[in-house]
Amino acid sequence: MSLTKPILKLNAVVISLLLGACAVGPDYVAPKSDLPKQWHNSTGNSQVLNAKALANWWATFNDPQLSRLIERSINGNFDLKKALARINEARAQRGIAKANFYPKINFGSTTGETYSGATDKRNARYSLGLDASWEIDIFGRIARSVESTQAAMEATEASYQDVMVSLVAEVALNYVQMRTSQAQLMVAEQNLLAQTEIYQLALWRWQAGLTNKLDAEQALSSVEQLTATLPSLKTQIAENQHQLAVLLGVTPASLNAELAIKKPIPTANLKIAVGVPADVLRQRPDIRLAERELAAQTAQIGVATAALYPQFTLSGLIGLEAIKASNVFTAAGLVDNVLGKMTFPIFNAGQIRQNIAVQNAKQEQALATYETTVLTALKDVENALVGMVQEQQRLNDLNRATQTAQRAMALARYQYESGLTDFLNVQQTQRTLLSLQEQSVGSQGQVSSYLISLYKALGGGWKNVS
Repeated sequence: MSLTKPILKLNAVVISLLLGACAVGPDYVAPKSDLPKQWHNSTGNSQVLNAKALANWWATFNDPQLSRLIERSINGNFDLKKALARINEARAQRGIAKANFYPKINFGSTTGETYSGATDKRNARYSLGLDASWEIDIFGRIARSVESTQAAMEATEASYQDVMVSLVAEVALNYVQMRTSQAQLMVAEQNLLAQTEIYQLALWRWQAGLTNKLDAEQALSSVEQLTATLPSLKTQIAENQHQLAVLLGVTPASLNAELAIKKPIPTANLKIAVGVPADVLRQRPDIRLAERELAAQTAQIGVATAALYPQFTLSGLIGLEAIKASNVFTAAGLVDNVLGKMTFPIFNAGQIRQNIAVQNAKQEQALATYETTVLTALKDVENALVGMVQEQQRLNDLNRATQTAQRAMALARYQYESGLTDFLNVQQTQRTLLSLQEQSVGSQGQVSSYLISLYKALGGGWKNVS
């Protein structure tokens, strides 16, 4: 039997169907947000964002140890590995959706018996062959499905980049907090030595009969109070070190030794090109994530809408069949058929239209999520800008106040040694100096933290997925 005529007829049907094919449902259009032209808290530098510089923004701190920690976290962090696995999953889902464009071909064979009541006999039957089915995507159900999975895959890639942005910022923030606590510990230890010297002076003056025992007891109380602040600072340092280890994907105490050596709080130039608000939409991966999820959901409306229309399927069979095993591989055993099938929904109690309504509602949710993400991004930048500027001003004020308190402390101690003032003035002056020194160190760390938050808000720290 010749297969030429059936194949020609099949080709004619397929071509005619494909020529009339169209994808139902809405075509995706990227949303447009009403953005301000400049930042309210702008530092005056509105140059276009340098994406290359933002990708490695931590280099501006010029701290080799910080840079090494961040690079190790990118290679070892388990949240980042999980995000990468989700990308692989999404790519496979896209491959599954694309496979529906092509025919499905299966090989099968059967061996058995058939019974005829007219003859009361059982006859053996043998068959083997190939069967194929192919859905002709006239109304774009498969195309919209592929479009949705493609956008979903791109969303997972943006999610991976968003995890990376958060990761490098968290590493940097914990590192700065650890260095800040170490600096505060050094201040406390230095003041403890100074306070101990004052106690020794008060004790000597009491033993010499120059003052009463109250001065010595008050000085000793100050020493003990200051000593009591050291354990909490050491705890904070250890917690930051443990958190850094987890971010790097290693056991909590494995970084303690290399981070034990005290180093200055990392600082960087505060004058960076923050660009304009529109740059944030192009740079931040969480915004791209929300936009791609909106695109994926828009395509799902088309998938649901296609269920309202007929579905065309072509199926065919070519094989060998005989009642004797010896006749299977002969020309007489050759069989083939080509069938066209159409299914059209008649009654489903509104199920299809309700599903379309569901997908439309999900699209509205995705759009609201996108708009909220944009507003949150703008807020993050504004908060980081105002925080950085104001904290820098506070640090300058604290530094001047600390210098004044140091001069006051030296004068109070001299006067106490000379018997020109009482111990209460020395004690109050010492406490003021300690408080200002602690605040100054904390403010220095906070300025660096705001700068890190600004880089994060601008979408810095991610790289393309390989």
